[in-house]
Amino acid sequence: MDSGHWSVRLGFNYVRGLRKEAAEAMAAARPFASIDDLTRRVPVVRKDELRMLAEIGALNVLVGHRRDALWEVERALRPAGPLLEELEPGSCVSPLASMSVPERIRADFYGTGLTIGRHPMSLHRESLRSRGVLAAVQLKGVRHGRIVRIAGCVICRQRPGTANGFMFLSLEDETGIANAIVEPEMFDAHRSVLVTAPYLMVEGILQNQQGAISVKLREVEELAFETAAVPSHDFS
Repeated sequence: MDSGHWSVRLGFNYVRGLRKEAAEAMAAARPFASIDDLTRRVPVVRKDELRMLAEIGALNVLVGHRRDALWEVERALRPAGPLLEELEPGSCVSPLASMSVPERIRADFYGTGLTIGRHPMSLHRESLRSRGVLAAVQLKGVRHGRIVRIAGCVICRQRPGTANGFMFLSLEDETGIANAIVEPEMFDAHRSVLVTAPYLMVEGILQNQQGAISVKLREVEELAFETAAVPSHDFS
């Protein structure tokens, strides 16, 4: 926490392709004054590792935004030669625009497998609300037996052999997790979407069994969002 504001920090072990040797060298040498300073004092770090750190925002503290960092990484790794080494770093300003929110989310999932920024579903909440889709947190206030719509990133699919053909889905949005139950005939009718789609909207009957809430699927639709999705954990 800094000046009354909380910060979430990820360890280097989350960064895709970052070697332990490079991570330990950076941790030992920090703090850095600039990306030039980092590349000069930690030469063991490879270009691909620096690019990944820039893409996921790990170097933002040294520059303005992620594309600034990518620009600076490319410049820093192409030294001008000994005659110009004493010139002030960063004299050439990056012409690149900052990443959009969807681009940052996509970079986060590619580079770390998660995001500590906005949840992908939050970007589509208004359009979902206009279609009558409830957020996961709202389900606890809905009467048992009512027809509802839910939507989210599919974070878990389960179809165990002991479940007699039933499938169980966990859909995550920015408020929590909603669970859906798929009967065997519905699974057969919508197999492709249920098995492969990263985002789903489910319509069905809400079941509240002593506080255990789920939606019994009647209709399902793939949501064609361009935003990267939370990786799904599938079990059978």
